[in-house]
Amino acid sequence: MYNLGTKRSAIRELFEYGKRKAAEIGEENVYDFSIGNPSIPAPECVNREIERILKEENSVAVHGYTSAQGDAHTRQAITDYLNKTHGTSFKADNLYMTCGAAASLTITFKAVVESSDDEIVAVAPFFPEYRVFAEGCNAKFKVIPPDEKDFQIDFSKVEEMVNEHTKVFIINSPNNPSGVVYSEETIKKLSEILDRKQKEYNRVIYLVTDEPYREIVYDGAEVPFVTKYYRNTIVTYSYSKSLSLPGERIGWILVPDEVTDSAAVYAAVCGAGRTLGYVCAPSLMQKMLIKCVGATGDVNEYKKNRDLLYGELTGIGYECVKPEGAFYMFVKALEKDSESFCEKAKQENLLIVDAESFGCPGYVRISYCVSYDMIKRSIPAFERLYKSYN
Repeated sequence: MYNLGTKRSAIRELFEYGKRKAAEIGEENVYDFSIGNPSIPAPECVNREIERILKEENSVAVHGYTSAQGDAHTRQAITDYLNKTHGTSFKADNLYMTCGAAASLTITFKAVVESSDDEIVAVAPFFPEYRVFAEGCNAKFKVIPPDEKDFQIDFSKVEEMVNEHTKVFIINSPNNPSGVVYSEETIKKLSEILDRKQKEYNRVIYLVTDEPYREIVYDGAEVPFVTKYYRNTIVTYSYSKSLSLPGERIGWILVPDEVTDSAAVYAAVCGAGRTLGYVCAPSLMQKMLIKCVGATGDVNEYKKNRDLLYGELTGIGYECVKPEGAFYMFVKALEKDSESFCEKAKQENLLIVDAESFGCPGYVRISYCVSYDMIKRSIPAFERLYKSYN
């Protein structure tokens, strides 16, 4: 705990550096692509509904406790939306409200990990806090190496690494940091392998899906709803990105009836939330969701940013994956040491994140959830950085 508390994540460290640098030389002279903080406003319904609740509803009830697993009306509204959208048949009691995606994941891991021999497997590139969450519940964290052809999943490595100790396989699509959306073919193949491994080891393997970017997709990309492909799927979700509410901390965990011993798993989720102190997600945010579930900000703003940045960087000569979703550009560094590359980028006041902590040394992440104008102003700096290597 001391080590975690005295050393920020690489992303947060760079974000704090950017604030100090902006104070020193002016915000307009710093090109901060470090953190995934949504840059578009929350949908109008969010502010409108919060204002209505505060004006019209009883203040004591608005700011009071909800049920530990979340307000029943909120959970019903969310499952109604999921069922309408995905053709499923979830009930309110399949859903547990949380304080955002981090809480959703830590609660889920805490609920299902039973032994220090249990392994949580992630596919690189992955959000670095997965390692913290896994080790925090005393599990071993294992990484499937990246498939650098298209950043889908290297199934030969899945076959090798999923074993009798695997308890959780976690996926994130659309992916942070690559922006890749796992195709239906990928989800089907992964489901087939995990199902076969479950039978081989006579052991439940939970496929945990981390989905805060589900609604942020481009060019008609479709994100498969994984519960329809694999029985033992647990879905974790946050409204931080879809509703541009990262500071409000609201999300949920879905434990479908199809999950083996689903009632016991859901009870363990409730118990883990209690143990970790995540009891009763923010009441006002829960009430707002009843009317705003399914809304999103203007995703076209992110698409404009993506198109500008991708076109300019590839035009200069950088190699990068074209994102299908989320709001990150995953770029190959111009030297093997991606940390050194990021330090050289700082000389141009470009703040980009070394992807070693994402399980992909040699790459960097650029968060383009920033102003369109800042991207335009940053292009000469990216060009100077490229020319310094070429």
